[in-house]
Amino acid sequence: MLRDDLDAVPGVPGVLTPEQCRQTAQAIADAQEPSGALPWFEGGHTDPWDHVENAMALTVAGLLEPARAAFDWCRTTQRPDGSWPIQIRNGVVEDANSDSNFCAYVATGVWHHVLITGDRRFAETMWPVVAKAIDFVIDMQLPGGEIAWARSPSGLYEEALLTGCASIYHSIRCALALADYMGEPQPEWEVAVGRLGHAIAEHPEAFVTKDRWSMEWYYPVLGGALRGEAARARINRRWNDFVVPGLGIRCVDDRPWVTGAETCELVLALDAIGDLTRAHEQFAAMHHLREEDGSYWTGLVYDDGKRWPIERTTWTGAAMILAADALSRTTPGNGIFRGVDLPRGLEGEYDCACATSER
Repeated sequence: MLRDDLDAVPGVPGVLTPEQCRQTAQAIADAQEPSGALPWFEGGHTDPWDHVENAMALTVAGLLEPARAAFDWCRTTQRPDGSWPIQIRNGVVEDANSDSNFCAYVATGVWHHVLITGDRRFAETMWPVVAKAIDFVIDMQLPGGEIAWARSPSGLYEEALLTGCASIYHSIRCALALADYMGEPQPEWEVAVGRLGHAIAEHPEAFVTKDRWSMEWYYPVLGGALRGEAARARINRRWNDFVVPGLGIRCVDDRPWVTGAETCELVLALDAIGDLTRAHEQFAAMHHLREEDGSYWTGLVYDDGKRWPIERTTWTGAAMILAADALSRTTPGNGIFRGVDLPRGLEGEYDCACATSER
């Protein structure tokens, strides 16, 4: 199935045409395996988070058949406890552990697909998948509200990562929106996301410090836990540490390496707080990574002009498509990272002993 109308495919004047956007989506679809898996590149491994990001990009560009195949992969490979392995290659599990953020992201992808297609039957099919995944993730919530980053057969890794938790915060809000759509109230999720949002906004000490990484900088904004002046101040505080004028943003603050996916995620964060001028500037800046076939190199080491790694990743193209949709306001899912109509859960003073629930 293909939504043929290119007027419904994002384009950003002067940077990206709808035809080019569709071409990038087709490059993603061309890497899809018969199982529906969307690996990093043809022959590469698949992880559940980037797989869903790719499915979202296919939905935006109107490639609905491969998008549905990707969501079917999520449904058929989900384990009984609601999780997925961290890494699979050609159907073989390479890392059987479970990453909480990877597992939660299916909720974002499913809600995004429902927003764009309005397909109730799809929502009904995927609702049990989302519900099991979110229950699995919430069972990893720690006493302070943060969520442990991984679980193995031997138990929980009781460390929380800010980037992952910020993404989980957004995913649980998407899951709550889907629950409302399905008429299935989830009060436990509402409490969990409220506690998680409070931890992100008020307790940075709860998370393992990884502030070399640009994702650590912008993800609390991208995920929606920070908005308003707090979000703007966070972005401005480290702007010069990460942004390389005309090229995009560094992946880490101490290396001359800009990456396309992180730059496009920053675009989404800037769009979410209304900083549209800088969002458009960064979107344009990363397009030196585009190839003629519509695929995107992961990054550039700009002090020697070399692509690194030597790979064109599906998820870099996917992040670009999602950023283009947000900037152009094209599809009904364009506002998902602005948090349009997403529930915020049960917000409150979670530092108060009387408001802390034991799990």
